[in-house]
Amino acid sequence: MMKSFLTALILACWMSAPVLAQGGGASPVKLGEARLTAMTPTMQVAGTVVSRSDAFLSAEVEGRLISVADVGSRVEAGDIVARIEDTRLRLQAEELEAEKTRAEASLRFLEAELRRFEQLAETNLAAASQIDQTRSERDIAESNLAVVNSRLNQVQDQIDRTLIEAPFPGVVAERLSQAGERVAVGTRVVRLVNPQDLEVVARAPLDYYRYVRPGDELAVTQGDDILVAPLRTVVSVGSEQRHVFELRLDIDAPLPVGQTVRVTIPTADVRQVLAVPRDALVLRGDGIAVFIVDEDNTARRIRVTTGIGQGEWIEVSGPIQEGDRVIVRGNERLRPGQSVSIQES
Repeated sequence: MMKSFLTALILACWMSAPVLAQGGGASPVKLGEARLTAMTPTMQVAGTVVSRSDAFLSAEVEGRLISVADVGSRVEAGDIVARIEDTRLRLQAEELEAEKTRAEASLRFLEAELRRFEQLAETNLAAASQIDQTRSERDIAESNLAVVNSRLNQVQDQIDRTLIEAPFPGVVAERLSQAGERVAVGTRVVRLVNPQDLEVVARAPLDYYRYVRPGDELAVTQGDDILVAPLRTVVSVGSEQRHVFELRLDIDAPLPVGQTVRVTIPTADVRQVLAVPRDALVLRGDGIAVFIVDEDNTARRIRVTTGIGQGEWIEVSGPIQEGDRVIVRGNERLRPGQSVSIQES
């Protein structure tokens, strides 16, 4: 019997606690403070994550593709991503090597002949015309050898270009030509993207161009994540159809190329405002209000209007002053004039 009585007493006390609070008892709250701070009106514009190293690698010689790197392959700068058949070019190189050997032999013979005639001329056994003719033939042979060397170097350069190399480290994002296909000069073969060298490209109305400068740090929002990125450059070129300017921000985050983000930009100059934590705002049917704690620890409800926001702070206007204690926790069901019990923040 006694046990049942104690149980009923404890239950009654537990159920009566909210009733006491609602009837005027001290309600536990946590406080913030109204303060003057510098803020800037802002807006969000759409942006896209792009790679600063994103290129379509094309064929530089005509021929049949022997191999092409698979999509997703990771390569370093200088690695081969595709090969073009070089049989015809190598045969041309062999032919030119033979011509080079013949030209060198002819040049050696004429140089020896010229030296011999010059020695005979000292004893008047060789005519000047013979020397002039031999010297002319030697000069022609030198020219022929130079032409052959130039043609050989051109063919060797084309052989080197049958190997399509990665100009920077990255990932093969697309394969636009397949092994076995014949490609012409300029045919796109693969798309190479460096996913580590990223930037955000965004466009904003030209009206706000004067409020951003290279070096500014702007907030970049992706989902629930907020990054701070430096503004690398501003391209102030609009058009008759699109009255916007371009912003490019460096980012160091593992985001995929093509990801859509939101970039926060200022739309006016910085100004001093009175601000409170956003959690201090109470939205009810008659508008937006804030509860201020007076010196006797009673809650006073005041109507406010909101302005610009920045992070966890928001501008407010109304009968509120710098340094006023505002309730940021426990204000959801609070009534004007109710006593509060201040908890540690």
